Amino acid sequence: MHKRNQDTRTKKIKHNFIMCAAFLCTVILISALHPLYICAAGENMTADEESERQKADSQLLAEYEDYLARLNAPQRGWEIEDNGFHVIENQIFPIETNCFGEVSLVPAMEKKYHRLALFFTKEDGTVVYRTDQLAVNSWNIGSLEQPIRAISAVSFQDLNRDGRMDIILIADCRNKTGSYSGKTYKVGDVLFQGDDGFYRDYRISDKINRFGMNKSAESIIAYVRDGHSTEFLYTASTKNELLRNGFVITAEQDYSRQFEKLGYLEVMPGTYKMAEFATFMIYLVNEQGNIVWSFQPMGDFDNLYALKGIACRDIDGDGMKDILVLARYSYAGSNNEVLIKSDYEIYYQRTGGFETDTEVKKKVMCNDEDTVAGLVEKARAYWGWSPET
Repeated sequence: MHKRNQDTRTKKIKHNFIMCAAFLCTVILISALHPLYICAAGENMTADEESERQKADSQLLAEYEDYLARLNAPQRGWEIEDNGFHVIENQIFPIETNCFGEVSLVPAMEKKYHRLALFFTKEDGTVVYRTDQLAVNSWNIGSLEQPIRAISAVSFQDLNRDGRMDIILIADCRNKTGSYSGKTYKVGDVLFQGDDGFYRDYRISDKINRFGMNKSAESIIAYVRDGHSTEFLYTASTKNELLRNGFVITAEQDYSRQFEKLGYLEVMPGTYKMAEFATFMIYLVNEQGNIVWSFQPMGDFDNLYALKGIACRDIDGDGMKDILVLARYSYAGSNNEVLIKSDYEIYYQRTGGFETDTEVKKKVMCNDEDTVAGLVEKARAYWGWSPET
């Protein structure tokens, strides 16, 4: 069985099958279809621990009920702000619906917990529909507080070809704590128009975010409406499977090396283009054509702009070849302008595979003038090895 590393996106994404369980827990506890998970009691708790858990659950339930009451309170658009929400004025758009006619989509952020709600209002301000059933509101399982900080895109398309306009929503998120704290990432979502409002398919939202198809509305359209997908990049087991699905090898950086613990392997970098974005991956392929390891150096950048190079060399001094990759990536700025940045990753060979560097990048910064050879020497110097060693 092939060993595969877990890509950086997968580490931060909460699987929506867990989210579905959270939905069910909340239905049982508060008889409302909202994705709030009240933690079950652990086994072997002391009496004091059980009492504290019950108090915490009661407090969380009370806070949620208060939030729910404020979500359902506004009957007119101008009452939204009075109930603890901030209306996002620059993301208000008209939309034609089958069940309500022409309405305005009014997104609003709950100020205390950063939960996003969508209100639909008529011309006279009457709120005819509202929902907070969004992927971004289920990101932090077991918590009212969510990571959304802004809406980066709203788009309307008939995605399931039923003649009704559906909603594409992309949010910018940032965690306060954890290994991903302080880093901005995107969460994409789709709301399909139904007979009496809008609904989500959690399986679609899950794949949009788990496989990085949340970069733009165009990427989501390409997946949901047109059937293109990056999923194969993470699930393929052979080189032929990659090529069959449209993966393009970067020939000038494709070569083979002897890795001490894994044998003779092809280092195979390349891209798959979906909408306007090229997803960059590196695979290690054995002589039978099977993938034994994979890397995603681009992290949360939107697109590979240029691959500057890949080096296979012992960097940390343990006698085994490591991998350093340097590339330039493009991404959207705060005003949706296209920005370009150079970045690198180091992967250390270990007995069971590879481990992503978390130390050198804290000390060795990267700019557009850096080269692969230069970064290799800086990284080796960090571990105490001179250039001549």
